[in-house]
Amino acid sequence: QVQLVESGGGLVQAGGSLRLSCAASDRTVRSYMLGWFRQAPGKEREFVARIPYYADSVKGRFIMTRDNAQNTVYLQMASLEPEDTAVYYCAAGPVAPSTRVGDYKYWGQGTQVTVSS
Repeated sequence: QVQLVESGGGLVQAGGSLRLSCAASDRTVRSYMLGWFRQAPGKEREFVARIPYYADSVKGRFIMTRDNAQNTVYLQMASLEPEDTAVYYCAAGPVAPSTRVGDYKYWGQGTQVTVSS
């Protein structure tokens, strides 16, 4: 059973930084492709990052990394903007490259990121 737990969200001022973590069960990081997605109120869930790909909206500001030993992936977010406000989810899907929400089977519960100003 794949379990994903996001953490690190919070309230930050525009221009600030946050690092999100996604702790995965077992060898999920190696056995699945993990990606970051986000969903703002009233909007569809959208792709954010999956190594080595990034949504155009976050490219150059967000960096996704992984730590296989800790079965954890991270999303380092810099130069945050109010438009980045959303619930951020990590998800596990096929090893084959994918940026589509529908291709990811396992999802965490999400962590709220709120960017003020």
